[in-house]
Amino acid sequence: MTRGAALVVATMVALGCVGAARAAEDPVARGKYLAEIMDCTGCHTPGSLQGKPDMARYLGGSDTGFEIPDLGIFYPPNLTPDPETGLGQWSEEEITAAVTKGMRPDGRQLVPIMPWPSYGALEQFDARALAAYLKTLPVVVQQVPGPLAPGADSPLPYFRLKVPKQRTF
Repeated sequence: MTRGAALVVATMVALGCVGAARAAEDPVARGKYLAEIMDCTGCHTPGSLQGKPDMARYLGGSDTGFEIPDLGIFYPPNLTPDPETGLGQWSEEEITAAVTKGMRPDGRQLVPIMPWPSYGALEQFDARALAAYLKTLPVVVQQVPGPLAPGADSPLPYFRLKVPKQRTF
């Protein structure tokens, strides 16, 4: 066997082992890992956007919103399984659809501040693992405001996003 062929075979074996190991991995542990590297806390944990995350209310929804020109003000929602203020009534499939397709169970599209187009590249195993993990979180009862129509007064702080105007050439 040539050196190049041996390298190809070794690579295929290594990739096969990684795939098999990942398939055997605990989905909830995988989901926790994904929530951390996707920085869900950065938007969905109170205080995070001010640099002081309140980990006692981990992923309980933000107390700071994002104002998007011509769309309104949006507060990152509660991702805990609280049935009234969080994802408690959402199925894992509905959570997966929101994360990867930007579609809520009620048919509304998520706003562009949620990077679902990027998360759409998640493999189904990973998207389902993230949803499974969110279902295991301690319940945080916290209703976030919004969405608020353009020009509406916000009851809480928010960031105003500036969107560059399109150039015409």
